[in-house]
Amino acid sequence: MRTELVTIQTPTIPIDGAYHTPDSGTPHGAVLLFHGNTMNFYTGMSRFLPPVLTKLGFACLAFNRRGHDVITTRNSRAAEGGAFQTTAEALEDNRLAAQWLAAKGFPAPVVIGHSNGGMLGTQHVVDHPQTPALVLLSAGRGGRTSMQASGDRDRVGPGEQFPEILAQAQAAVKAGRPQELLFMPGWWWVIGAESFLDRAETVPSTVELAAKIKCPVFCIRGGLEPRDRYPAEEYAAAAAGPCKVEIVPDCDHFYNGHEDVVAAHVAAWLTATFKLPSPA
Repeated sequence: MRTELVTIQTPTIPIDGAYHTPDSGTPHGAVLLFHGNTMNFYTGMSRFLPPVLTKLGFACLAFNRRGHDVITTRNSRAAEGGAFQTTAEALEDNRLAAQWLAAKGFPAPVVIGHSNGGMLGTQHVVDHPQTPALVLLSAGRGGRTSMQASGDRDRVGPGEQFPEILAQAQAAVKAGRPQELLFMPGWWWVIGAESFLDRAETVPSTVELAAKIKCPVFCIRGGLEPRDRYPAEEYAAAAAGPCKVEIVPDCDHFYNGHEDVVAAHVAAWLTATFKLPSPA
């Protein structure tokens, strides 16, 4: 595949990404890749899917939301990144990326989202009903209770410490310190006060939005992931359109050691859904 580093303008800081196209021929469609929480365009599925997708004839845009990584800097000492993200900003970034692809001649790309990117992806597809297909890779449950989930081996949120951290965040924002960093047990470890309050209220609910999505959907979950946190089967039961679920045995949330398996499942589903010729 051919890869071009790109920059997409936003109302604040620009976002960077990689635009992947097949080595030869004209792409017949495009894919938007929404990375997981605090990840980026060069890790995880944003890295291992493009070689497979371009072989199927798709152009792919993998990009950083402004909420990429945990804390980062760009061309100054001003902190930015996932610790300061808001849902509205993330949805705007996805929308701007879709507009960038539309300017390339692809007004209705397939959406593939991993984890938090999957939750955001459900809202994006509701807002863009022309989306031809959606792939949810370990999409979280989302909704207002997502920050209150009990801790487990994944430790993806504050769990039982939610009320304590909520009070800290409210106090910091009230005192005019919205970007004050708060320690949070488990991944992703630190978060800005304003971002914590935003995430507690505004994260899209994956299962609730399923009833509004009519395009074909493919849900994948690793067999080592908790079913209640990554509710692929519940999504399928609530879906307004066709939905397939695949559970990958002995696989974790980041698909470590199973990248080829996950990529093969995605490729096979896209090939069947769009009636594509099998890749050589």
